[in-house]
Amino acid sequence: MKPYRPAFALKNFSSLAPSKPPISVQNVETFIDARSIKTGFDPNTCRSNFMVENLLRKGYLSTARQVFDQMPSRNTVSTNMMISGYVKSGDLLKARHMFDTMLDRTAVTWTIIIGGYVQKSQFHEAFKLFAEMRRHDTQPDPVTFATLLSGCNDAEADNELVQVHGLVLKLGYHSSIIICNSLVDSYCKTDHLDFASRVFEDMPERDSISFNALINGFAKDGLTEDAITLFLQMQNLGFKPSDFTFAGVLSAAIRLNDLAFGQQIHGFLVKTGFVGNVFVGNALLDFYSKYDCLVEAGKLFDEMSDLDGISYNVIITCYAWSGQHEEAISLFRELQFTGFKRRQFPFATMLSIAANVLDLRMGQQIHSLAIVTTADSELVVGNSLVDMYAKCGRFEEAEKIFRSLAKRSTVPWTAIISGYVQRGFHEEGLNLFNEMHKAGVRADQATFASILKASANLASLSLGKQIHSFVIRSGYMSNVFSGSALLDMYAKCGSIKDSIQLFQDMSERNIVSWNALISAHAQNGDAKATLDSFEKMVQSGFQPDSVSFLSVLSACSHCGLVQEGLRYFRTMTRIHNLVPKKEHYASMVDMLCRSGQFNEAEKLMDEMPFDPDEIMWSSVLNSCRIHKNQELARKAADQLFSMEVLRDAAAYVSMSNIYAAAGQWDNVGKVKKAMRERGIRKVPAYSWVEIRHKLHVFSANDMLHPQMEEIRKKIEMLSKQMEKEGYKPDTSCTLHDVDENIKIESLKYHSERLAIAFALISTPEGSPILVIKNLRACTDCHAAIKVISKIIRREITVRDSSRFHHFKDGICSCGDYW
Repeated sequence: MKPYRPAFALKNFSSLAPSKPPISVQNVETFIDARSIKTGFDPNTCRSNFMVENLLRKGYLSTARQVFDQMPSRNTVSTNMMISGYVKSGDLLKARHMFDTMLDRTAVTWTIIIGGYVQKSQFHEAFKLFAEMRRHDTQPDPVTFATLLSGCNDAEADNELVQVHGLVLKLGYHSSIIICNSLVDSYCKTDHLDFASRVFEDMPERDSISFNALINGFAKDGLTEDAITLFLQMQNLGFKPSDFTFAGVLSAAIRLNDLAFGQQIHGFLVKTGFVGNVFVGNALLDFYSKYDCLVEAGKLFDEMSDLDGISYNVIITCYAWSGQHEEAISLFRELQFTGFKRRQFPFATMLSIAANVLDLRMGQQIHSLAIVTTADSELVVGNSLVDMYAKCGRFEEAEKIFRSLAKRSTVPWTAIISGYVQRGFHEEGLNLFNEMHKAGVRADQATFASILKASANLASLSLGKQIHSFVIRSGYMSNVFSGSALLDMYAKCGSIKDSIQLFQDMSERNIVSWNALISAHAQNGDAKATLDSFEKMVQSGFQPDSVSFLSVLSACSHCGLVQEGLRYFRTMTRIHNLVPKKEHYASMVDMLCRSGQFNEAEKLMDEMPFDPDEIMWSSVLNSCRIHKNQELARKAADQLFSMEVLRDAAAYVSMSNIYAAAGQWDNVGKVKKAMRERGIRKVPAYSWVEIRHKLHVFSANDMLHPQMEEIRKKIEMLSKQMEKEGYKPDTSCTLHDVDENIKIESLKYHSERLAIAFALISTPEGSPILVIKNLRACTDCHAAIKVISKIIRREITVRDSSRFHHFKDGICSCGDYW
């Protein structure tokens, strides 16, 4: 919650004008005459002032201006009231024009116009007016100081705040409780708690507002114990707490990480009757939401007798953070039928929901509502719009909004970069990062996580190392999340040794870093290291989460450890109280099918709490191809072909391959025809290798590379040596109804073999080779690369769409299981 902010200055504006008379019409004239005689004012002017004041109070600003313009004679009070009216209506331009045309200005006049700029968050302009006031020899009063200081709430106002404090001491106002409270509050807001504490200690007299300001300052700066100690001191001294007091204490309780303490405060609020205060209720709601106490937060919200827009914002955000999107959306719909300010709706939160679930239509609806309420001009909403459109793949809209932002901080830069990276546009994301760096915007841990993911997916180890250096220079190396992202990058670039070294060098480890290590071993097909790391994590006192188990099950699947996989799957619920998600069931189905246990896989799919999805049926279909189970393959294919949306053509390709391997070319034609009719195209296979900081991409039978003649010569030379080593091409991998010799010839020029041949002619002898492929390597290429690694006596690492294969001395790390 926001710390205490003095509001008395603006509230006192009305008292700076003449006192408001009773509304009774029959006594008005007598009252005006009495006041005019008492003050010595001109009776006509006094009557007109009363009329202007009455019209302003009712909100008739234009009518009040007409009366003001028709006044035969005006005084300073008349003009002050009109300036105040314009300030309160938000029309600072007219207020300033009227102020500039005044000849006789009082401290009240200056205070009103200064307050107008403070209201508009234009503190520097307010300070200029204050300085001009001093040049005109007008003495500021306590209300002037309090009004000016109420706008001093960011670190950029440091110098001005010190100057104002100096003037307070010079004019002898250091004992004024109103000014001292404002100074304490301003120093807290500008992150100068040492000065705030000194002013507080030197105050000859304090009140509840004094304590509130410092308690909120301590809470905001994370000095939790100081805030609570001061609250207890306030209680012992007999000062009555207010809603601002409890807001600060609850804010401190959030950082204290002590749910029981917050619940004690809740009980105290019930006893003192403050729980019915909407400001306190919102603070309590925020406390429960930060502790993910959904039940308590929901119950409190339902029981609150008084709600406002903030109440809805907090509870909607609480549900959104916890993944309860339906509840958040339902409450947002309810909020639209309230009378609360629509501009203050939680648009950023709702846009984050749309971004996370990739619901473009919902995001566009929220965007339209934000435009209608002009909330789209707010920076946080603009940032969220960039994030939503980027994550939904609408980069044109994302870029348009991004370029139109008044201030492009780290947040929108990171949002659009991560959007490109998540959608697979890694080079575009990296180009934007370079642009961000040139613009002088500092990257944070989220930015580094995105660009490290980009370099990992490109398998560009040299780029990853450059980013590693950048992370060190930026001071984020000690951050556990940056370290985990680096660990993941090295693992995906095939450098598992660097991953392990990074983990060992970490000064701090959490579940994220342990998961990164476990995943690194799993991706590289080292089941033993995966399971060992998992057990070490548990022994270190960390509770495994769903991500930990997904890596373990994946490793078991990759290495055929079915019994171990089943055991870990059972411990998820029985020991660690975790509910398996679709991804865990998908790993189990893949594991059972790959080992040929189709009955057990079907039984598991029947028993799980949701319908099998595309990933599961695709695993079944692919395993049926390996085990030549045509009957179940047809069933799996029927399930896949009946789905409204498919990610790609993999299901059609797999079924086509099954028929082709069985020589059923008519059925192959039928499957391909069905694929064409549905408008689905096969994803072309390609492989790439990084040589001297440049990526070289190859497709099957590629002829475009400038060194293709040398590459083909190398392949021909290798083919002869491979034949001597006993290698025989597996033509069943070439699923075309063509001559056997043509099949053998086409196998030689698969994309991964072209990439390996190019690496061999471009790198020193003995150096390792890393090749990345976007699809799975075929059986023949797997066998061929084993032989090549033996001939050239080099380690060859191939990362396909499923896992790493480390080839050395004629052996693959997968043990030919995958």
